[in-house]
Amino acid sequence: MCVVYVCITLILLCIFIWAMANYIHVPDEAPAVPKIDVTVDESDYRSGALKLLKELRPSWKPSEVKVKFFTDGITNKLLGCYVGAVMQDVVLVRIYGNKTELLVDRENEVKSFRVLHENRCAPHLYCTFNNGLCYEFLQGTALEPEHIRSAPVFSLIARQLAKYHAIHAHNGWVPQSDMWLKMGKYFALIPKYFKDPAQNARLSMEVPSPRCLREELVWLQQSLSVLGSPVVLCHNDLLCKNIIYNEEAGNVKFIDYEYAGYNYQAYDIGNHFNEFAGLNEVDYSHYPERTFQLPWLRSYLEAYKEHKGQGSEVTDREVEILYVQVNHFALASHFFWGLWALIQAKVSTIDFDFLGYAVLRFNQYFKMKLDVAELNLPE
Repeated sequence: MCVVYVCITLILLCIFIWAMANYIHVPDEAPAVPKIDVTVDESDYRSGALKLLKELRPSWKPSEVKVKFFTDGITNKLLGCYVGAVMQDVVLVRIYGNKTELLVDRENEVKSFRVLHENRCAPHLYCTFNNGLCYEFLQGTALEPEHIRSAPVFSLIARQLAKYHAIHAHNGWVPQSDMWLKMGKYFALIPKYFKDPAQNARLSMEVPSPRCLREELVWLQQSLSVLGSPVVLCHNDLLCKNIIYNEEAGNVKFIDYEYAGYNYQAYDIGNHFNEFAGLNEVDYSHYPERTFQLPWLRSYLEAYKEHKGQGSEVTDREVEILYVQVNHFALASHFFWGLWALIQAKVSTIDFDFLGYAVLRFNQYFKMKLDVAELNLPE
């Protein structure tokens, strides 16, 4: 009996330690975020938005409220509410996509939002509601693939990501990545078949089998976990449209923190490099070459070390190590979003070819796996 008790205690202690290592600590001085008991109906956005604005902007007359729909996202629905001739004070209303709770930890998203805002990396989160949240509109331009490789934008992105990664939000615990746990959860949720015959044929013919995917997931964890990439607070979804460039202010800000959390530093960068291919017309020939990556990574490391109080001198060896780590972890990014897209193909109500996107990500995963096989950490 004593042995059983000790074993149970140790298991519970391990679970507790793991949970604390993944826990994002919101500073005590961070303002509380109100929860408004409103559900925004997808078929009647305006009515639900006006109920929220009654609490958030009580001085606004409902008849004068203008609504602008943003159509760039493929997970949620987003609209901006404002009054007047120009979009000055704008309340963004984001309505969660169908069954996205299967993919996103909403409590963790709000914590990440609050921590990032407290560190001047995110807009003000006004409130949450039953099926979404409201937050401040950032002035600037959502970028396209051709913008993120241009100077000085790429350096601004690198340095802003370094600022994210240097944020201390784990309350003294050594942070751990939950990426493998998430992938395991996603793998358990991928559809085995579709009711639509055409979709089902594509699934069986174009998507790797569950057995193949399981073997690749095991291989990924074994091969990437030994590369020594530190675990930091990551954005985890740094696609072009999540980067807002304010040319007048000379800065970039990142938006949408659904997937933010502790993860490998190299994953966040590799994931961003994968997004150079775009989203609607994906072209992986735009994945950045080594000649582009090296100055990007050096700019990132200089800023990261500055934020960590380690000076700003960066050696060629440090850049090379990060280069190898990033290009290996880009594989994990393809695999993660491939699983994600398969689940979305089953549950999403948004008009997007998620199954086709999954095929693209897995095809690129296997192609890139061959390309990075020769990349080894420097001695």
